[in-house]
Amino acid sequence: MLINCVAYQNGIKLADLPIDDISDYLQRPECFIWVALFEADTAELEKMQEEFGLHDLVVEDAQHGHQRPKIEEYDESLFVVMHMLDAVDSSIEIGEVHVFVGRNFILSIRNRSKHNFRAVRERCEREPELLRLGSGFVLYALMDAVVDRYFPVMDDLETQLESIEEHIFDKGAALGNIEQLYELKRKLVILKHAVTPLMEATGKLHGGRVPPVCANTQDYFRDVHDHLTRLNTGIDAMRETIGTAIMVCQSTVAIEQNVINKQLAAWAAIFAIATVFTGIWGMNFQHMPELQWTYGYPVALLILVAVCGFLYLRFKRTDWL
Repeated sequence: MLINCVAYQNGIKLADLPIDDISDYLQRPECFIWVALFEADTAELEKMQEEFGLHDLVVEDAQHGHQRPKIEEYDESLFVVMHMLDAVDSSIEIGEVHVFVGRNFILSIRNRSKHNFRAVRERCEREPELLRLGSGFVLYALMDAVVDRYFPVMDDLETQLESIEEHIFDKGAALGNIEQLYELKRKLVILKHAVTPLMEATGKLHGGRVPPVCANTQDYFRDVHDHLTRLNTGIDAMRETIGTAIMVCQSTVAIEQNVINKQLAAWAAIFAIATVFTGIWGMNFQHMPELQWTYGYPVALLILVAVCGFLYLRFKRTDWL
């Protein structure tokens, strides 16, 4: 579905265009075309390929979708893939945006994401002196918008981790905490897969040899790279914290099991003593001491209670019970 198709010249909006007029405006000097599509079908992609002369491989990638974040250079054009992440309830929804960048055009295709780039277009149109830099600046603005949406996701994951840590030593909560930590780790991996490849790719857009379309906007891409580096560092720190928290929970489970084992061992020792005495006195021999004694039974019970009581107090004093 076509969202926008606009021509700009020297940072000023010229007109909204029908797709069939794109080739006419591409021939104008100092003019570039910005096209935005949503869930583009095969026919729309083929039309864009015809108008902008897109490489067959990048069109194939855009058709298939589910690409790893990357930046690929084809002659004087770029193909950029970014993941768009949205924290929804207890899950993270993953969308994609494919951006085709040439000297005088930029084409963005958004898939599986409710967020649009209307605010990005309005921002660029409010700054004609920057929009005059051309498609390179628009690519920066799109990347900056996508990366900025990673920070709320990161903040939400940090909040969840802090909530788990508050209850990490609650009695009987260890197994539940481990389940939550592994779920949080899975979400963090999703964010990691969106940030790290894009960070590595963005490093090629500033410093050294950069693609021609980004030659005038290196400082802007350095800013995006810095944001991604900060996110990547925070992700690594969170992963270490989650790993430590899981180890603490596992240790807590082991400690709780050890306490139970000690309690069982203590009660087993107490009942073992009682079993020994009753076993001895329960033997049916004719000539056995104390069998004919009037107070034999109550004295036997008293001895059992006294010995078991003594063991109970000893185990209680050593925190086994």
